[in-house]
Amino acid sequence: MGGRDKGLVHYMGKPLVDWVIERLQPQVDELLISANRSLDEYSGRGYRVLTDALPDYQGPLAGVLAGLQSARHEWVLSVPCDVPRLPVDLVQRLFECAAGREAVFARDEERDHPAVMLLNRACMPKLVTYLENGGRSVKGFLNVLNVAPALFPDPAVFGNMNEADQLEK
Repeated sequence: MGGRDKGLVHYMGKPLVDWVIERLQPQVDELLISANRSLDEYSGRGYRVLTDALPDYQGPLAGVLAGLQSARHEWVLSVPCDVPRLPVDLVQRLFECAAGREAVFARDEERDHPAVMLLNRACMPKLVTYLENGGRSVKGFLNVLNVAPALFPDPAVFGNMNEADQLEK
């Protein structure tokens, strides 16, 4: 995105973060935003903004850790800001696969989407250990947990916007 804050990049007339908020807000009791810059801009949306729990930007899992530490609920949904068409039944479908698990992630008929995950707060010590040992991969972290996939039939709902030309398409 040319160094721009991805969550604030516009897609079809509004910032990516607003698309995600619009999809998630009806599905959750508490919405938190993880950000390390543009904090005033994100705060203006009326939700609590968390910065990474660890110094020296250690990737998305540092934000996940901050969410696990701050959330009021046993289960925490984590999604990236660049997936504007998340399913309207995302939380329900993930919860359907969560019994007896530490985490659930989204999968469609084409591939896994490990960054779209529901985590039990009980996995927090494992996340701390994983990060302390230099782990940074979301998929790698999920591999150390008792995890299950939740199948979603439409791959288009997980289309993400990693580059500016994807926004135009």
